[in-house]
Amino acid sequence: MRKSVAIAAALLLAACGQKADLEPLAGHDLPPTPYGAPAQPDSEDLLKLDPLAAPDRSVELRKRSEERQDDPFDLPPE
Repeated sequence: MRKSVAIAAALLLAACGQKADLEPLAGHDLPPTPYGAPAQPDSEDLLKLDPLAAPDRSVELRKRSEERQDDPFDLPPE
């Protein structure tokens, strides 16, 4: 009995994913067109992140060991 309930719950959870495009709620509109924009952005455009909000990861691998430069603010505790 428990197995059938668990399987049914898993199937219900798997079936609840939304596949349709996002639309504003009934009676609501999209935000106003930004000043200077040539057209009203749709929901896909509004969900895109700016490059500054999610910058690309910069992975810089060191090829060899390097001596640290002197840091004048790296002082011992008082």
